[in-house]
Amino acid sequence: MHRTARAAALAAVLLAGPAAAQQRTLTVGVQTPPSALDPHYHNTTNNSMALRHVFEGLFESGPDAKLHPSLAESLRNIDAMTWELKLRPGVRFHDGTPFEAEDIAFTFARVPTVPNSPALFTPQVRTISAIEIKDPRTVVIRTREPNPLLHFDLAGPAILSRKVHGPSPTTSDFTSGKLAIGTGPYRLVEYRHNERLELARNEAHWAPPQPWDRVVFRYIPQPGSRAAALLAGEVDLIDYVPVQDVARFERDGRFALFKVDSLTYVYLFPDSMRDASPFVADKQGRPLERNPLADRRVREALSLAVPRQAIAERLYSGLASPADQFAAPAAEHRLPGLPPLPHDPARARALLAEAGYKDGFRLTVHGPNGFFPSDDNLLQALAQAFTRVGIETQVEALPPATLFTRATNREFSLFMTYFSSAFAINPIRQVVMTRDPQLGHGPFNRQRYSNPAVDGPAKEALTTMDAERREALTHQAAQALLEDKGVLPILFLRNTWAGRRDRVAYQPDVYNRTSALHARPVD
Repeated sequence: MHRTARAAALAAVLLAGPAAAQQRTLTVGVQTPPSALDPHYHNTTNNSMALRHVFEGLFESGPDAKLHPSLAESLRNIDAMTWELKLRPGVRFHDGTPFEAEDIAFTFARVPTVPNSPALFTPQVRTISAIEIKDPRTVVIRTREPNPLLHFDLAGPAILSRKVHGPSPTTSDFTSGKLAIGTGPYRLVEYRHNERLELARNEAHWAPPQPWDRVVFRYIPQPGSRAAALLAGEVDLIDYVPVQDVARFERDGRFALFKVDSLTYVYLFPDSMRDASPFVADKQGRPLERNPLADRRVREALSLAVPRQAIAERLYSGLASPADQFAAPAAEHRLPGLPPLPHDPARARALLAEAGYKDGFRLTVHGPNGFFPSDDNLLQALAQAFTRVGIETQVEALPPATLFTRATNREFSLFMTYFSSAFAINPIRQVVMTRDPQLGHGPFNRQRYSNPAVDGPAKEALTTMDAERREALTHQAAQALLEDKGVLPILFLRNTWAGRRDRVAYQPDVYNRTSALHARPVD
């Protein structure tokens, strides 16, 4: 049945009969839409938070970052490279097809092969060497090396059906709705790219039923428009509450705010590995003979130029704090006891002169517009800070999908984004380890950063089962990255949602995911 026909049929069911008055619909104003409905296409928060309504992993990470059983009920470590997985019985995909053990191997084989992906889920399956089926409910996973993060990794890829989605599903088939068939608590009704995603409760789901009969995500990238939609009663909940509107919602008794210290941090990624870079020039606009960002002193000057505390206070009004490293405050094995990253414009100018750029140079910094709160304003603040130390900086803010496609194509000299993780080693392996598609290292390493002082201890940490030793190795890799200024940490974000007090209660998510699964009706 065509997607629109399915939608019409479902709408007729939902609206028919005396029970219609009891139907509960949750309407959410969301900042960033998914780039596709293929759950393996782009490993990013905005995609995963939408698609995890329809698809499920073996385990799921809750709003507190703790792992919970999903399609798998348990994982047991038999030895350093052997794990036993117990599967949940009686699970079916939305079309009635049973979930079977063979679907796991099918899914994991597909993960590294999705074409044109801005960031694959390859790191989550990189160590798996074999999947053996002992019986319909028992799977043995063998790894080619010890993997202390396997439990966490198995929560990443959504499980597909080899019968429904095989043999060669395309991203366009998912996004059209043809293959948007999962085991999740909601079914797809309609998706209009960049406009809305409509879901209906999966009445045959294995878990207790969700409280919402229908969920509508409206994609509203402009902060003011999102806030206005909530004030007008057009939506029940919004994410990324505009900083300037927080106080107004706090004063208005009709609304409730839901806040949490997140695992999300904003950083700048400089192009430090090439001899020439596309968006740097001298003060007259002429190409430079060498790439200034390849000089560690210049990268340190950029870091010293940033007034992190002032930005957190003035631009974010308490919804952010200065970042001191490339790991969130709650992340496991982050570097302990670090002082704040210094703000020292005089030292920045001295380092530029020492590196041969006494008169500075021109730079364009790229970043998203509509990816996290005040991202475009943060770009402007960073540009002003760099300009004050002699680096004349322009800003180009882009829609997130465009930004990440171009960044993946290595088109920028310096760009801004964010990362979220509960483990300090995870952003190291995902963002800054030398890119290696075979091993799954560096899928987000869009600037092709490479540093043996980071790679060596990080590789060992990723294969060390002893937690104390792994922590020491993670610290070693993180310290090398911090000293080299391979990335420039800027801010830790505090996640904030606002909702209609009489309609919805929301459990805020440390990963900054906006999900109907975290929302409950207020009776």
